[in-house]
Amino acid sequence: MSAEAVTVRPEDFKLRSHEALHDAHLRSSFRGAMDFLIERRALQFPDLQAFERLRKMGEQVRQHALNHLPDLLETLEANLTARGVQVHWAETPEDANRIFLDIAQRHEASLMVKGKSMVSEEIELNHTMAAQDIECLETDMGEYILQLDGDRPSHIIMPAIHKTKQDVAEIFHEHINGAPLTDDVNELIGIGRQALREKFGAAKIGVSGVNFMVAETGTLVLVENEGNGRLCTTVPDVHIAITGIEKVVEKLEHVLPLYALLPKSATGQAVTTYLNIISGPRRDGEKDGPQEMHLVLLDNGRTQAYRETRYRATLQCIRCGACMNHCPVYTRVGGLSYGTTYPGPIGSIISPHLVGLESTRDLPTASSLCGACGEVCPVKIPIPDMLMKLREAGRHSVTESMTPPSQALVGQGTVRRLGEVLAWKGWRLLYSNAALYRLFAWLAPRLRWLTPPVQAGWTQSRAPLKPAPQSLRAMLAQRRRDGGG
Repeated sequence: MSAEAVTVRPEDFKLRSHEALHDAHLRSSFRGAMDFLIERRALQFPDLQAFERLRKMGEQVRQHALNHLPDLLETLEANLTARGVQVHWAETPEDANRIFLDIAQRHEASLMVKGKSMVSEEIELNHTMAAQDIECLETDMGEYILQLDGDRPSHIIMPAIHKTKQDVAEIFHEHINGAPLTDDVNELIGIGRQALREKFGAAKIGVSGVNFMVAETGTLVLVENEGNGRLCTTVPDVHIAITGIEKVVEKLEHVLPLYALLPKSATGQAVTTYLNIISGPRRDGEKDGPQEMHLVLLDNGRTQAYRETRYRATLQCIRCGACMNHCPVYTRVGGLSYGTTYPGPIGSIISPHLVGLESTRDLPTASSLCGACGEVCPVKIPIPDMLMKLREAGRHSVTESMTPPSQALVGQGTVRRLGEVLAWKGWRLLYSNAALYRLFAWLAPRLRWLTPPVQAGWTQSRAPLKPAPQSLRAMLAQRRRDGGG
């Protein structure tokens, strides 16, 4: 039903971002969309002091949960199990996909309907199921559009933000039988909804993500606007929820400040259309809901971020996307340039833990370090500090950083280059030896004509470094000789 999926890799970030910078239409579309979202968000937080108090509360809730993560996950599993939910633990995407495939095969399911879930994107669920002749159909409108076109999300909250209404019209006309070629937005939404409606009743399995998990009550909280999430979790006989292990909080009351922050930070809404609180499969006497319910808890590098305290704040994220909306780099190159499930500033600090630093080496440097991402983060993740730590990890081996091998970031030290190492060794030698430094200071002005016009990456956007005609020491000596003091 869909075109062949677009394959992107984080290793190609520089190439894809270069192409994006020359795409005037893409840059204009993103700039307009980001400006709109920035304005909407600002209207929701007119009182900056009140916003800072709420941010602090959100940060404390997330930090408390992470500081007690192992215990909370055990409590969550026990309470969910008591409510009839089958809990599965998946260390890798392959493990998670095996769990899904096993459930689907036991129920002889050929169709899954799926609400919006970035973690399912993370494990490539749709493509894995398709390889087993099981259709996993996106029901979020943006994700559905992308699935039809064989494209990938470019934003956490608004996955199809890089598509115009003309693009959507052509996609629907090509892939939905009888769809007219129209660019009327309301008509396009109606066409998509009509095509999806019949699928909910036909699917044996519904799949969803999870925004928050409450350990104390064994509750899953799902936030959405379209109602497709509610249909996916109630109409099919089987509901499978999937999320990362970090999404747990201790108490139901801890959801309140996070929910107060999430829609306002994400789309500039005071509240979302739907707040689903899910507490297990259908019980006796209930008229809707699944007969069977599963929760898949995915690790996929999250314990790496958890066990090293300098990276742990990465897991505070509530996936609002505010950091992307305010990022001057993301706004110019778009989400697809990153080649990862999570783009933008938050993706640049999460992705190295999920897929390793070697393939994501360019992402921590894809930042101006302006600090906007850290200032707008609703749970106060120090994203600029995290970016600097990852840059350092990329250039220092496990031995140099004194990190225990068992705790080393996958790919640590892979950004290190022989030329750079030799340059810094030479710099250290030069500036730690007075005689060598004086010799260099004497030679540099006299040999400045030998300065190369191209100096690796420096001159891509800067003028070449060239020694001054005179050193400062020589200039001061000349001033004294001239009687200038």
